[in-house]
Amino acid sequence: MNELRSIAVLDLYRTRPKNWPVRISVGIMFALMGIAWLAGDFFPADTFTQSRQANVERFLRELLPFPLHNVDFDWAVAARWGWEILDNKGFEALYTTFLISVAAIVLASVMGALLTIPAARNIATDQPFGLNHGSPSVVSRLLWQIMLVVTRGVLILLRAIPEYVWAFLLLALLGPTVWSIVLALALHNAGILGKLSAEVTEDLPAAPLRALHALGASRAHVSVMAVLPVGLPRFLLFFFYRWETCVREATVLGMLGIASLGFWIQEARARNFYDEMIFLVLLGVVLIIVGDVFSSFARRWLRRLS
Repeated sequence: MNELRSIAVLDLYRTRPKNWPVRISVGIMFALMGIAWLAGDFFPADTFTQSRQANVERFLRELLPFPLHNVDFDWAVAARWGWEILDNKGFEALYTTFLISVAAIVLASVMGALLTIPAARNIATDQPFGLNHGSPSVVSRLLWQIMLVVTRGVLILLRAIPEYVWAFLLLALLGPTVWSIVLALALHNAGILGKLSAEVTEDLPAAPLRALHALGASRAHVSVMAVLPVGLPRFLLFFFYRWETCVREATVLGMLGIASLGFWIQEARARNFYDEMIFLVLLGVVLIIVGDVFSSFARRWLRRLS
């Protein structure tokens, strides 16, 4: 019986539809990867020299808390060392990083939501949801097309400029304030959230949206009563994912002078305090884990409600 099943599976494999453009594209991709690997000199001869191995060993030893260097490991000593860092700078840095990320993602969500509907091709059109409203005027079609193109262009601009570029521009305009970092993160993530939310809106089942609109509901009513409830789990997923990105980028952008985790990580790195640097990096990981747990709980709660 197993042999017959194996033969049947092989027959299905041989007779499956063959998409040659996809196969050729995959082959080209692997060929380019091989060329890039060989031409990029990714095998330097001095990568694993004894001096570099010694540097790695020294770095790993320095990751151990400083009070435990050259002594037996003691959890009580390690706990006191960690608490001292938390008390001096860790809690404040975590709090600042958290506030920056939350403020940024809330602003990004508001801006992204305002740009979602004008960027959705099934709504920002003279024939919303595929309904035929007669023969729209040339001016009407042109205006809707202009709004769609402009909105999508704004989304492309926002997400095409990296956070750190926005940060440098805003630091020059606003000075070294926390709002420079918040706005930099908000602008970039608004472009991403608006793009993703518009794509989700376009992929929603057309029949319910069309039925509501045919019954007299306006675009705004359909967006609030149908698009938002149906797309909310996906929107929430994007929200928490980009919040995690904001936490990470708030840590990195803190190196520009804002007293978040990144500022203290940079200071520890400058003083070669690698044990403290890794401890602060792990605090950022803990913040991400907490956010991920909360995200999972919120999405599970929404699924139960639906």
